[in-house]
Amino acid sequence: MAALTSISPHSSPSLYQSSSPLVFASKTNQDSLSFLTVKSFRSSKRSLLSSQAVSRGLKIQCAATKTAKSPAEEEWKIKRELLLQKRVRSVDVKEALRLQQENNFVILDVRPEAEFKEAHPPGAINVQIYRLIKEWTAWDIARRAAFAFFGIFAGTEENPDFMQSVESKLDKDAKIIVACSSGGTMKPSQNLPEGQQSRSLIAAYVLVLNGYKNVFHLEGGLYKWFKEGLPADASE
Repeated sequence: MAALTSISPHSSPSLYQSSSPLVFASKTNQDSLSFLTVKSFRSSKRSLLSSQAVSRGLKIQCAATKTAKSPAEEEWKIKRELLLQKRVRSVDVKEALRLQQENNFVILDVRPEAEFKEAHPPGAINVQIYRLIKEWTAWDIARRAAFAFFGIFAGTEENPDFMQSVESKLDKDAKIIVACSSGGTMKPSQNLPEGQQSRSLIAAYVLVLNGYKNVFHLEGGLYKWFKEGLPADASE
């Protein structure tokens, strides 16, 4: 656990810049969703009290660091290995519709609630895996600043109630197709040898970790579902 002690407004922080006490790490997926993490680290007393840092720096006291890494924040390589090991299968949108209509599969839409209300597959259940940042602790303020630095003024955070909400709606034997906007993929390609992480694949990983046995993944995501003209509902 460390504290964020100073930010130099005259420096130009870049991604993974190790010389600044505030490091912005940006991870994006095909949903165009940015997972921005503010990382702080220990600095020696000498470096923190250097004359240049004091004369040019803007001091921020007692900003708490992030808690331990959650399963959703695990490296994609590890997530992908488990998903493949557990034989989580990817299905295209037309097969997903057939499975929903003929085999009692449930589409679990993990997009933000506002996106779900605009349009979603009929009968889909919405449990957002990421939500807008709600709290105003020192850590949350620092995260908001990190998002704002990259021009994102509606920063998101992992939904701490995700599994509780899922378990209240779906039992462990439920047949689930997890869906987000663009879906990501576990399939390797020349440019993406380990596929591409997405919100739905992160959610599938969390579900498998929590004992769900029949988890499928919507390849192409709901963007393709709507593009193909498949049935869609909207909520008030």
